[in-house]
Amino acid sequence: MELRPEEISSIIKEQIKKYEKRLDMVDIGTVIQVGDGIARIHGLEGCMAGELIEFPGEVYGMALNLEEDNVGCVLLGSDRAIKEGDTVKRTGRIVEVPVGDVMIGRVVNALGQPIDGKGTITADKFRPIERIAPGVITRKSVNQPLQTGIKSIDSMFPIGRGQRELIIGDRQTGKTALAIDAIINQKGQDVVCIYVAIGQKRSTVAQIVDVLEKQGAMDYTIIVSATASELAPLQYIAPYAGVTMGEEFMDNGKDVLIIYDDLSKHAIAYRAMSLLLRRPPGREAFPGDVFYLHSRLLERAAKLDEKYGGGSITALPIIETLAGDISAYIPTNVISITDGQIFLETDLFFAGQRPAINTGLSVSRVGGAAQIKGMKKVASRLKLELAQYRELAAFAQFGSELDKETRDRLHQGERIMQILKQPQYNPMSVEHQIIILYIALNKYLSDIPVERVSQFEKEFLNFVDNNYPEIVDNIKETKDLTDENTEKIKIAITEFKKNF
Repeated sequence: MELRPEEISSIIKEQIKKYEKRLDMVDIGTVIQVGDGIARIHGLEGCMAGELIEFPGEVYGMALNLEEDNVGCVLLGSDRAIKEGDTVKRTGRIVEVPVGDVMIGRVVNALGQPIDGKGTITADKFRPIERIAPGVITRKSVNQPLQTGIKSIDSMFPIGRGQRELIIGDRQTGKTALAIDAIINQKGQDVVCIYVAIGQKRSTVAQIVDVLEKQGAMDYTIIVSATASELAPLQYIAPYAGVTMGEEFMDNGKDVLIIYDDLSKHAIAYRAMSLLLRRPPGREAFPGDVFYLHSRLLERAAKLDEKYGGGSITALPIIETLAGDISAYIPTNVISITDGQIFLETDLFFAGQRPAINTGLSVSRVGGAAQIKGMKKVASRLKLELAQYRELAAFAQFGSELDKETRDRLHQGERIMQILKQPQYNPMSVEHQIIILYIALNKYLSDIPVERVSQFEKEFLNFVDNNYPEIVDNIKETKDLTDENTEKIKIAITEFKKNF
């Protein structure tokens, strides 16, 4: 078989033409369908999952479905200017957000762009929003407390740095209030706080910013906001953007507290996006990977070993239940990923017990290891006493004759419940908590009428601060409640009661 030179050159030319076309296919594509914040694109053969795609009119999208003949892409901006046949380009970058100290004190959207009117953010470092969580070898067991300033949490369900503790309850039961109190209590503790608002009203986010500014907490806080009026894809990436900003501090050896408010709206945003991308629905019409969505987010909260910087991210995800149903799909998913939950009950809330924490259904599976010695000593009996009180209170409703021991138990339980009440935006230092729980559990309040317990608590702590400051200083220094200190507390209470 004889090959003529002109034949060979024509074959090579043909191949080169095809190859050039193929090069175009890899980096450029055509919109074949657009609507509902979703675009399908033909081409983009070398596209990566989660890659930023550039549309006309400076709109970006994120590639999620990599199919045989097209790429399904969610838009991170308005789809009004995009039409069928438009040319789109790959950027070669995974979706990323700015990180570093410049973000502190700012309110940003899910892409890290400022929305607080305080000028642009000039960050010199960016990180991709998806990252594999720290491995087992790089982690360390939780051994340091993160004080929330809320008596019932710090005493019974303590949270350690690097833990994930779920806050769960119906709407309007004070879930966000707990999280905001925890942020306010980090003042002077060298903890960077990140609050991620997912699907909240803009007015709510503005209110939270206002509270944090008044309390001086914005000096160490970043707020990432993807409100209800924003596109589902932005609500979907918001918590990942938040934890990415936190990881920058964790990798530099700092402690971070991050709040996701709330993950049930996050799951709903992801469901909307997923169904529009025609992914198959599973249980309760949620896509099958909604569990993986939250697990890969919450696994990024960790306490790192000293060899790897020793930083930590503590996560407080919030989940909203319907009619107290914690056995629904999303609540059970998140309960199984976290290290415990704080369950807020509507009935307790309306009965005036605030924070409305149900001590029977709440649990911390880690924090006890990080609780300080003094608190362990004082609070060891607290859960048992409350459980006995709840049991007896239910029994006493029938109005039968009660013996003296039962009456005393109820009497004591009422005073402990009163002590555990706490006004909003008013976190308490751990030293004060130890003192007040010590006097409550050792029945020093039995001669105080229930309605005056709160007043007694406030005035007694002021009295201790002014006349016996060494008690507080000693607890702060030793992290313990020594015998010498308990004697001093007894003297202080006897002296104070004379004038109360």
